[in-house]
Amino acid sequence: MACSQCWENPPALDAAGGGGRVLVDFGGQQAYVAGSADSKAAVLLVCDAFGFEAPNLRKIADRVALSGYFVVVPDFIHRDPYQPDNPNNPGMWVQAHNPLEAFEEAKPIIAALKDKGVSTIGAAGYCWGAKVVAELAKAHEIQAAVMLHPSFVTVDDIKELVKQFEQVLSSNSSELMATMVAWPAGKEARG
Repeated sequence: MACSQCWENPPALDAAGGGGRVLVDFGGQQAYVAGSADSKAAVLLVCDAFGFEAPNLRKIADRVALSGYFVVVPDFIHRDPYQPDNPNNPGMWVQAHNPLEAFEEAKPIIAALKDKGVSTIGAAGYCWGAKVVAELAKAHEIQAAVMLHPSFVTVDDIKELVKQFEQVLSSNSSELMATMVAWPAGKEARG
């Protein structure tokens, strides 16, 4: 992660939390889902090191769903969230959880969304999950990307995303089809 705040103040995880439901298999991954399954627009929320059971992440999913989106929060860390009491962390956790693997795991989720009739897919990634979102955007798998407190996102990643954004802006299209937002690291509440 980008800084020590990423590892501080871990949330109390809650497998039963949120107003949505947990699916055992959505595109090959366990996932928390919220919103109308009939929506034509979806948002993929990618967790930080604390995983898809973080209460605030599920609250965000529920709030986004209220705006008409079908929201999917996959368990890309496979029920193995960062444990601050483990003396081998954070280094061992990072080695065992490569965001590039999660990027590959996201592709079948996006395919499953498209199979459901979803035509517009955005993604937001928090800390560790921002790298997953950057890769999805670079591969043109999603139409909108939001990275919050990004970690593992390189200058080259940002250059590629800015290049894509500039291409959209310079086209004569009257419709803006993709945006990229990146916030710098800072103190925020966990969970």
